[in-house]
Amino acid sequence: MATIEELRSKIDDLDRRIVDLLNERATLARKIARRKRERKTDPFVPARERQVFDSIVAHNPGPLPDQAVVDIYRAVIAAMRSLEHPLRIVYWGPPGSFTQMAALRKFGSLPDTRAMAQVEDIFSEIEKRGADYGVVPMENSTEGAVRATLDMFFNSNLRICSEIYLDIEHYLLGHGGAEDIKRVYSNPQVLAQCRGWLRGHLPDAELIEVATSSRGAERAAREPDSGAIGTALAAELYGLKIISERIEDLPGNRTRFLVIGHTESEPSGKDKTSIMFSVPHRPGALHEALGVLEKYDINMTMIEARPGRQQPFEYVFFIDFQGHADDPHVAKAVAQLQDTCLFLKVLGSYPEAE
Repeated sequence: MATIEELRSKIDDLDRRIVDLLNERATLARKIARRKRERKTDPFVPARERQVFDSIVAHNPGPLPDQAVVDIYRAVIAAMRSLEHPLRIVYWGPPGSFTQMAALRKFGSLPDTRAMAQVEDIFSEIEKRGADYGVVPMENSTEGAVRATLDMFFNSNLRICSEIYLDIEHYLLGHGGAEDIKRVYSNPQVLAQCRGWLRGHLPDAELIEVATSSRGAERAAREPDSGAIGTALAAELYGLKIISERIEDLPGNRTRFLVIGHTESEPSGKDKTSIMFSVPHRPGALHEALGVLEKYDINMTMIEARPGRQQPFEYVFFIDFQGHADDPHVAKAVAQLQDTCLFLKVLGSYPEAE
């Protein structure tokens, strides 16, 4: 039987071989980057990323679980992409937010990332070519759609390039123990999602609403007797201790984020398409439009209504459905919807994250 030292020696040898293979992959990535520059194509290709993940999962014999392999390769791809083109990424901030965590999950820590105060600032920065891509929240499993993001698509020609799902886990942050906390900062939604835990563990603490959970962490960092509910990343950034983990009342809370930019994503084989449209103000008009999706056997995954900008009490509908705009049956459905609706805009087709 091999000793621990012998097994560790084998691991060291494997690590050196892995580094050699990663650098060999990086050399090929640089050659691809040169070809992309010659063809003037985008460095971020969501469909290719999806194909890599599907390929390695199909090849994975274990014992590493598939998700662990995907997480490792997500970091590898982000590092390789930085060799092709140093991306500029903007996200809805401030630093330490879930949106920053989503940006790191998609692009890694190597790109130039900047926090923006408002969702509209992200759209504006990309439209002005001050950034390549932006990350914005789209919908939460308990709170629903993020209206500020939906409304920006009314007047923007930016495309949805990719999506990211993130588990929303809330942490109590502070300087010492829970018994030292006299006030707790966070945004209203987070406080509401942790109200039961707070009532049971910090019944006498004052709950103070701030614009974002990251702002709460920033304030708590300056006050020894204060705490905040935020992310593990916020604890690291603002020098706070994680006092209690997973204090949300309802487990399974998730948020879907979008990557927006100028990129048109190619079909990956498992895609999603987002559209916005309005229908005539008459009985059955929305039913007729949705019937087009049923006719072409298209599965809708989200629908949300927002007030239109032209007439009072008229609405624009946002829909996500499975399939790529270039798929023949989807193309036929979109063409028929354009005849049925007052207006229709395809916001983007992109690989399904799940």
